[in-house]
Amino acid sequence: MSLSPLTQLGPDRPIYHSLKTFVLLALLTLGAILVHGYHLGIEDQAIYLPGVEKNLNSSLFPYDSELFLPQTRPTLFDEMVAASVHASHMTLDTAVFVWQILSIFLFLLACWRLVCRCFSAAEARWAGLALVAALLTMPVAGTALYLVDQYLHPRTLATAGVLFAIVEVMDRRFSLAVLWIALAALLHVQMAFYGALFCIFLGWNSAELLDPKGNARQHESKSLGRPVGTSLLFPLSSLLEPGSESWKEAARTRTQHYLLQWRWYEWIGAIAPLALMYWFAALAQKSREQRAAFLSRRAAAFGAFGVVSGLVLTVPPQLERLTPYQPMRIMHLVTLLFVLLAGGFIGQYVLRNRAVRWLLLFVPLCSGMFYAQRQLFPGSEHLEFPGRQPRNQWVKAFDWVRANTPEDAYFALDPVHMNRPGEDEHGFRAFSQRSMMADMDKDPGVVTLFPAVASRWQRETKSREKWNTFTLVDFVKLKKEFGVNWVILEKPLRVPLTCPYENDVVAVCRISD
Repeated sequence: MSLSPLTQLGPDRPIYHSLKTFVLLALLTLGAILVHGYHLGIEDQAIYLPGVEKNLNSSLFPYDSELFLPQTRPTLFDEMVAASVHASHMTLDTAVFVWQILSIFLFLLACWRLVCRCFSAAEARWAGLALVAALLTMPVAGTALYLVDQYLHPRTLATAGVLFAIVEVMDRRFSLAVLWIALAALLHVQMAFYGALFCIFLGWNSAELLDPKGNARQHESKSLGRPVGTSLLFPLSSLLEPGSESWKEAARTRTQHYLLQWRWYEWIGAIAPLALMYWFAALAQKSREQRAAFLSRRAAAFGAFGVVSGLVLTVPPQLERLTPYQPMRIMHLVTLLFVLLAGGFIGQYVLRNRAVRWLLLFVPLCSGMFYAQRQLFPGSEHLEFPGRQPRNQWVKAFDWVRANTPEDAYFALDPVHMNRPGEDEHGFRAFSQRSMMADMDKDPGVVTLFPAVASRWQRETKSREKWNTFTLVDFVKLKKEFGVNWVILEKPLRVPLTCPYENDVVAVCRISD
């Protein structure tokens, strides 16, 4: 059996501009969402979504905006999403969902452009792209990152920009590469920085760099690295100062920043792709896929550079202030390139144009990824579409809060509520649009980058260390000390508070004097 959509796309045709390619990319985008799921307000959206909501309504979050705005305001992400809400008159949750679809589509388009630079066979190109789409939520070594998240994150769009920049570097259009990196930096500075470093790795002193037709070009590329690198380097002098004790406490909640705390299998996930990339280079050289060989070698070298940098910059205690910049995030891009190239070689040497082989690979793979996502979010729908009534009991309570409490209501929750069974990492602020005391899950990530709020974070989290044993006296003390007037408690309730909302799992209660 043959796959006509693959065989009809020849190597010399500008296929990433064709209507057929657009349709296939759109179908892959929708298929990826069906496999990996879609969620609103989870994980890092607990930080980013309140930034968008604050942009839409400046009166929101009167007590706690300093715990998330420092991370969202340096980017255009919150303004971009908010502007789309104003322009389209869509609800916020609908706009976020549309942006997620667009983000994944642009990400896959960027992967497609790159894989077309590396392989001439249509089967290799489509297999590379399909493998990326099937593995979007694959964890990246010990970095606590996925290739692409199950929710709208500026990292996805920034990664697409970085991939477009890599294509331009391979085509030796360095000014366009700089433009793509600049656009990525407007959305996610950290990802753009490491993307710029990789572009320098690609373009620096590379006589073997190839044009789109695969011909070797002998020009030097020293002009690429200097302006890009110097524009994105951050000043290190202030980062060498020791962090405060409150900052250190927040920083040490992010175990992924400390390489000596990585588990053995996380190290395998970081190092094994580097060795395989060198094998890919040899394989590509034999099959005369010079661009794939070139990219494999440079990506492997870049990954090795990342591992060494991570050990040098994060292991010595004197450099602990550098840990939030996470040098091992380099592995996100390296792993992505590894999957893309691996899929290309699988398509070229194994799958070819045999439909049965494609099914035997991708049906079990997608089924496994789907199953893994259902285990990660057992208390929620796999696809939390806009307008769909939530199944998650915590989210139901958060929605009630938004509809039934004043904008200046101030809440206290269990500092680790996002990790409670059935909560599924949904952020309170994102759904309720109300202020809350600092938590132990997402707020420490902001603290590590912006130490000015460290003392506040420590004071608020320390005050609730024994949350599960709180009595009425403890809640009244919270109100007097911090001004909170509402709490969300898990059931069964042990404290006599007035609770205007309850469900099977949690209750929303008012603190009286």
